[in-house]
Amino acid sequence: MSSQSNGIGRNAALALCVGLLLAGCGRVTEVFRTDDGPGESAAERNVREDLESTSAQNTRQSTFFDLFENTDDPNTTIEVNKYLWNASLDILNFLPIQSADPFSGVIVTGYGTPPGGGRAYRATIFIRDPALEARSLNVALATRSGPAPTETVRAVEDAILTRARQLRLRDLNL
Repeated sequence: MSSQSNGIGRNAALALCVGLLLAGCGRVTEVFRTDDGPGESAAERNVREDLESTSAQNTRQSTFFDLFENTDDPNTTIEVNKYLWNASLDILNFLPIQSADPFSGVIVTGYGTPPGGGRAYRATIFIRDPALEARSLNVALATRSGPAPTETVRAVEDAILTRARQLRLRDLNL
């Protein structure tokens, strides 16, 4: 008899603790005993399993300060410098744009002839960094007969960088 009453007392204590824990977590739960035996009742077992499963999950509550964290994955998020983007479109305005994706920083153009020139070029511009620097800009020029000379590519890159600096100074009212 004492082992049976000891089991009932243990079950009652477990049910009381579970009820207090759930009430402390903001949930109101009533635990009813369905049998008088020394074993665990179905309601107690369900509550215990529910507590174990919720405590096993590693849930983190968000706070106000989470709004200010940069949680973007740098492998999937690319920031593009707006001055380099606009300068590229401005300098190469004689080339027809085939595609432009400001989220990835890629501009692809078709063939076009510069004013006063006799050779047709096409360009692919890749802006890979938010900084206004030469390393942020990649320009690939091609002619109908193959890649453009390195000097021509360098001159186009310099023109884009110069125009980007002018646009930035204009925005700063300097």
